[in-house]
Amino acid sequence: MTIRACVTGQPVTYSRSPLLHGYWLKAYGIDGAYEREEVPPETAADFYRNLAARGYAGCNVTLPNKEIAFSVLDEADESAAALGAANTLWLEGGKLHGASTDGYGFIANLDASAPGWDGARNCALVIGAGGASRAVVHALVGRGFDRVVLANRTLERAETVAALFGPTVRPLAFDRIAEVMGEADILVNCTSLGMKGSEPLTLDLKKLRGEAVVSDIVYVPLMTPLLKAASAAGFRTVDGLGMLLHQGVPGFRRWFGVTPEVTPELRAVLVEDLRAKGQLEA
Repeated sequence: MTIRACVTGQPVTYSRSPLLHGYWLKAYGIDGAYEREEVPPETAADFYRNLAARGYAGCNVTLPNKEIAFSVLDEADESAAALGAANTLWLEGGKLHGASTDGYGFIANLDASAPGWDGARNCALVIGAGGASRAVVHALVGRGFDRVVLANRTLERAETVAALFGPTVRPLAFDRIAEVMGEADILVNCTSLGMKGSEPLTLDLKKLRGEAVVSDIVYVPLMTPLLKAASAAGFRTVDGLGMLLHQGVPGFRRWFGVTPEVTPELRAVLVEDLRAKGQLEA
């Protein structure tokens, strides 16, 4: 019997998850399907509660439904419980389980793309305090960083997020970023600045430590202005596409029973899709 999963949210038209999971289904010869389901917030709770009746083994959840999905879970893993949000749902023992795999994808991407990036684990500098930022901060705390500095244009929002994670996470006003750049082992952009059609994130990278890694969770364009500047200055850089690829691994394993690999061939398929849609460059 064909195993079915899907990506849900509003909108899901531009989601690359079907391309990602479709590649793995073909690569592993699995009788499965991964579809798109447009699910507006007002019907989301009912949709997730009735996944089995709709013929699905599970689903991914994208904006704006991650908190709604979390609210209807029977069982939440540690990541979802910590963030109050879930992006990966699956049915197990008649119960609806959920996880947040964004943090997993973020860390796995760094491990694969910049080995040794966490050698010091003294200080991480994260810019932006939205939903993705929460997952990144949670992952960095879990990896054992002594200090995670969270900078945001609205300091109050950074303070709210920092309070979720205890004294390891320290809020910082955006205009004070330069004061801590020299201490950071990794700099992560979790804002939409640099995304195609948005203003770039402009920082004085001369203040960064020479060994620092610069990461951006944006992948449209693949090389954001921040990553281009960091690369030109000699820093190791990690783009956001790998985070997308790696965050899909746990869900695929839950739904289809195979732990898929993130390979150069898979990445090439996604890069070609970006190129075909004119989204590779800024």
